[in-house]
Amino acid sequence: MVATNNSPDMTIMLVDDREENLLVLEEMLANDQRTFIKATSGNEALRYALKNDRIGLIMLDVQMPEMDGFEVARLLKSNPKTKDISIIFVTAISKEEQYIMRGFGEGAVDYLQKPLDVNVTKAKVNVFEQLYHYQQELKQTALQLEKINKQLEKFVYIVAHDLKSPLVGMIAALSLLEMKNEDDVVPREEIQEYVGHSKTAAFHLSDMINSLLEYSRKNVSQQTVEEVDVQELVEQIAMLIFPPKHISIEINGVLPILKTKKIKLHQIFQNLISNAVKYSDKANGLIEIGCRDTGQMVEFYVKDNGPGIMEDDQAEIFRLFRTTSNVAQAESSTGVGLFILKMLVEEQGGKVWVESEVGKGSTFYFEWMK
Repeated sequence: MVATNNSPDMTIMLVDDREENLLVLEEMLANDQRTFIKATSGNEALRYALKNDRIGLIMLDVQMPEMDGFEVARLLKSNPKTKDISIIFVTAISKEEQYIMRGFGEGAVDYLQKPLDVNVTKAKVNVFEQLYHYQQELKQTALQLEKINKQLEKFVYIVAHDLKSPLVGMIAALSLLEMKNEDDVVPREEIQEYVGHSKTAAFHLSDMINSLLEYSRKNVSQQTVEEVDVQELVEQIAMLIFPPKHISIEINGVLPILKTKKIKLHQIFQNLISNAVKYSDKANGLIEIGCRDTGQMVEFYVKDNGPGIMEDDQAEIFRLFRTTSNVAQAESSTGVGLFILKMLVEEQGGKVWVESEVGKGSTFYFEWMK
């Protein structure tokens, strides 16, 4: 039989083979913050305990037919689901040390001797109720820490991914300059061009580091919302990726100016444009970026004429650690970038998807709040 109150902050299970004892104990302990479950046998108590994960305390009579309180306690403590529930033995048997020690050995945390002292009983139950709430707070804290750790893992990946592109560009420019200098005298204009690219990449890297430092100091609600010229942002990304000469990056129309969190929008465009460059397989690669206004959202797209994605893979690639069936693409992909991209877009209330045809290229779409 189960009796419940309106505010089930903690559930107390009362176990006694005599109905009148259960009624007296419930009346003694009742308040608006407690729910009571009453069991008249050890088997019934075990069934309730396994079904209800809000039980914080069990008041357990020792002397019951068929299965006594010691056996019930032993079974509860041996089950992972119920092993953390506090148990107070309620007993009329001898106070001799051997009985008390047996009870503690079976997992009891306290003893109450019949006939019960009302004030002592209430005081002890209050203590265990407080302990239960502390345990629940600790569990919530542990869950929050686990969530934060997962966010940090994603953050580390994003940092590594975003910082890599300008560094690779700088290394490529300096390597080309070194190779040309070995073969012949490099004209001053060409030297200035390579140095200029490297300098621009270095300044961009510095800006990114400053933005990431700000991001790491603030939680999501505190991160800066600023006016972002998306046209300028994409042009800068396209330049600092240092695409090979056979790949063209074009912007269709004019991209908008938005009030948003710049670093997140930057991460999405850099991921999509970098991937389009990375997987390009045509002699003349073409990447197109554009958008359309859909009301509350802007729908952006990044289109390429690369290898394309099989239809069966198009939903899978946005899941963690999933890659395409294309061997060349799968070997060079971690299966993390597009998953993080999806998370960033969904944080803004938008969605991301891809339309693709094998051999003809892919178009990645994502929605972004104005």
